[in-house]
Amino acid sequence: MVAHYPFFLSMRVGTTIKPFCDYITSLGLPMRILARIIEKRPYILGYDLEETVKPNVEALLSFGIRKEVLPLMIAQYPSILGLPLKVKLAAQQYFFNLKLKMDPDGFARAVEKLPQLVSLHQNVILKPVEFLRGRGITDDDIGRMLIRCPQILLLRNELMKNSFYFFKSELKRPISELLEYPEYFTYSLDWFLNCSDQRFEERMRGDFIEGDAPGPSFTMGGKLQMPGNQIVSDDDNEDSDDEVLYRRTVML
Repeated sequence: MVAHYPFFLSMRVGTTIKPFCDYITSLGLPMRILARIIEKRPYILGYDLEETVKPNVEALLSFGIRKEVLPLMIAQYPSILGLPLKVKLAAQQYFFNLKLKMDPDGFARAVEKLPQLVSLHQNVILKPVEFLRGRGITDDDIGRMLIRCPQILLLRNELMKNSFYFFKSELKRPISELLEYPEYFTYSLDWFLNCSDQRFEERMRGDFIEGDAPGPSFTMGGKLQMPGNQIVSDDDNEDSDDEVLYRRTVML
């Protein structure tokens, strides 16, 4: 921590660090999770609580982000607390509405699932959008796909091409199934194929949860987290329900 952000050594605990931590935990983020975040990203202690952090939380709420989702968003993308957020949210909301006819509520749901969306450059966003357009998918349908799975905006076109080719040439599935289940693009083909035929069909439907072998998921803004990877240390065998949730969704 000292090597990454030595300035925290000069901060007053009672007037700077404690009020910051108290406020973040009041939003619903467990203190133990906040401690892990600070260990990895001590620079967040430098965000001014009154001038930056609180206005950013208010900005998120004003754009339709649900309060109960804020802890998970902060855990996924701590830097969101220090951004010029109101300006970024307004710009991205306008962009998604202009390009994909995404309404404000849909935009809020997408940001909840991928808070890094507020910082993505518009050229980066357009690459997967243009790929989907090139496959005959309408802007309205692309917008709905992004509301359900905004992580596809983080995928390289090469990977999307491979997945799409397999979907059409090998599986011979209709495009309508991709519209209903865009998460397909985020999954490893090895994960799809390394199973029985029955389980493969179940995975393609995407309407169940595998208790014994969870599929890959995105953590920390889109990184593909494969089953079996440990997210936090193994010495925490008596975790609360909150910490179990963050084990599965946050990689610090």
